Amino acid sequence: MTGPAAGQVSAARRRDVLDALRRGAVPAAGLDLLAVGLDRFERVATEDLAAVAAGGSVFKAVRGEYGSGKTFFTRWLAERAKKAGLATAEVQISENETPLHRLETVYRRLTERLTTATFPPSALRQVVDGWFYALEEDILAADESAGDGATGDDAAALDRAVGELVDRRLADVGRTAPAFAAALRGYRAALAAGDEATAAAVLAWLGGQPHVAAAARRAAGVRGDLDHFGALGFLQGLLVVLRDSGFRGLLVVLDEVETLQRVRSDARDKALNALRQLIDEVHSGRFPGLFLVITGTPAFYDGPQGVARLAPLAQRLATDFTADPRFDNPRAVQLRLAGFTEASLVELGGRVRDLYTAGLPADAAGRIDRLVDDAYLGELAGAVAGRLGGKVGVAPRLFLKKLVGDVLDRVDQFDDFAPRRDYPLTIGTAEMTDLERNAAHADDIDLDLD
Repeated sequence: MTGPAAGQVSAARRRDVLDALRRGAVPAAGLDLLAVGLDRFERVATEDLAAVAAGGSVFKAVRGEYGSGKTFFTRWLAERAKKAGLATAEVQISENETPLHRLETVYRRLTERLTTATFPPSALRQVVDGWFYALEEDILAADESAGDGATGDDAAALDRAVGELVDRRLADVGRTAPAFAAALRGYRAALAAGDEATAAAVLAWLGGQPHVAAAARRAAGVRGDLDHFGALGFLQGLLVVLRDSGFRGLLVVLDEVETLQRVRSDARDKALNALRQLIDEVHSGRFPGLFLVITGTPAFYDGPQGVARLAPLAQRLATDFTADPRFDNPRAVQLRLAGFTEASLVELGGRVRDLYTAGLPADAAGRIDRLVDDAYLGELAGAVAGRLGGKVGVAPRLFLKKLVGDVLDRVDQFDDFAPRRDYPLTIGTAEMTDLERNAAHADDIDLDLD
């Protein structure tokens, strides 16, 4: 089993995971408890995270059909990244909300979703405040080493020293995005003056938010809104701030990149070129400490409306998948997710059952183990998958939702409840996603598991 055994999990963590599954959602944490079939990626993921933490940069493209677990995989990777000291951000690419050809919007979503092991989204303010604190500590430590504590006793001198250190730390960034350092100085000045409104507005501008009040921008010495070209410079600056704040890097996930196939051809071509530019910048070393991951369907990577439209991008993402999936190379630029089989779905169900019973008295746990044994898990998995057009890869979300909320909870609470006798599986369209609904081709599904 990947990660800690079920019995070693805290009650709070166990409750959070089970509550999420009960709602039909991917848990926000604890994904190592459910990581079935990801063992083959663990070693390379650890190597890549170590390379990023050491100042390198990594790009990976994850491919899989709808329901194959791409979101689960990237959140599992994000959990590992946080444990390795990285910050993370998951950005959903969409035609209207976050078009990939507008990198300023992608950067804005990134800062909105920025999270760390300690701070939930958006953690931008906590990171920036931590950075200034770290700069002050560096200056004071340098004064002590020099035997001169004058700077620490003089607030104005400390501010000047911090400003000079900001310029030195952001020297490389300043050549392409001078406004980034200016906004940071403006934010600090507003805080020192007790002007919280201006400080918040300047920080919003630093995070790529549009329509920031002109007065706040003037106070910080910046103008206009962040544009497509400035976004890469701001990302470079953010990486510097993260590193100096004690974080070892940043994992950015651009999820559902296949939505590019549905946009107008001119926007699609711009987006594909933006992706090519991002990959080249990562490989050039411009973004030390960046781990960039994209997810998409095989149709996006191989079809005529996706990567194939831009030959240079296709060359960068080319990966040979003609061999048996067992021999896929996890070090390749593309990672293929095979999705669930009924056997792996039963294994997943067993892990969830063990997690559930780990918090129960021995007699209750024994009753669940007896009534919800592996054979029953196989029946339930086959029933759910069978009613979704036989597409097992589409089944995990509903399977786990039914297992926790309809089976395990009832066995736990009702002594005379026997799932094989008392639980006729019912799946209604209201609880399905569009993908599940399309697979089912039915309004209501009633299935007796006797």
